[in-house]
Amino acid sequence: MDIRQLRYFLEIVEQGSLTAASRTLNVAQPALSLHLRNMEERLDTPLLVRKANGVEPTEAGEILRSRARSILNEMERTEDEIRNLDKSPGGAVRLGLSATISEILTLPLIDALMERYPRITLNIADAMSGFVTEWLEEGRVDLAVLYNTSAGGATNADVLVEEELVLIQPPDKPIAKDVSLRCLSEAPVILPSKGHGLRDLIESAARSRKIEVNVAMEIDSYRNTKHLVAKGFGNSVLPLHAVINEVSEGSLAYANFARSELRRGAILKRSGTPSRAQQAVEETIQEVVSDLVQSGNWAGATLSTSLT
Repeated sequence: MDIRQLRYFLEIVEQGSLTAASRTLNVAQPALSLHLRNMEERLDTPLLVRKANGVEPTEAGEILRSRARSILNEMERTEDEIRNLDKSPGGAVRLGLSATISEILTLPLIDALMERYPRITLNIADAMSGFVTEWLEEGRVDLAVLYNTSAGGATNADVLVEEELVLIQPPDKPIAKDVSLRCLSEAPVILPSKGHGLRDLIESAARSRKIEVNVAMEIDSYRNTKHLVAKGFGNSVLPLHAVINEVSEGSLAYANFARSELRRGAILKRSGTPSRAQQAVEETIQEVVSDLVQSGNWAGATLSTSLT
């Protein structure tokens, strides 16, 4: 197999059909079919399953898709490194951000990078941490800043901050200054679906205290969660910085959990060997995060000892 075949195969899988891949690659469909057939003969296994509405990768095809993306990314990074040895870091860096982190980090990070490294193009995508983790594992992003809620989940990562989670409620309901985790069983709660880090963290903490969380709705969007809480559909749990503006405006209220019962770490995680541009982005992220916490703009967060 050569690099061209890997590019063709990856485009076919991502487009979901040879016809669509033929258009985006500007390569005749019979030529794509021939490349695919040659790859399958070389590997002695089918790579795609033909269906009425397109194609899907087989198990072998899934393996090749993952490896192909990594190989092509590494080739791109290598070429960029060699071309720019005598210049400041440059090129594209793809960054995945947890949605709540994105709102506070994106603007100051872009400002800092434009000033320090104008040759770097930063591509940012945000979602809940579970989705960002998948992007990193699939090679869709080079770096990610997301929440780490499992003891074994911080491989190839640096802890940036630890932040406190708070109970949020509609502003028209009385709320104590400090609450117990037991309040999560006493009133309806809006949480992400099972498998997302925030949900797992909350339910794990509740189980350890023999508390059953009264989950009223599962919403995989913290923006929609805030709207639903404000309208009185239930309470929720979010980091303080994600609701501080709404609290100031009077559309939400919050309470701390007694003894800071719910905390989680935000980590900077990387995929593979970083390029010079990725290293520059990593260093800038660490500096910007430190500034945000020390200035009080990342409410409820404390810096990791590695950044202090």
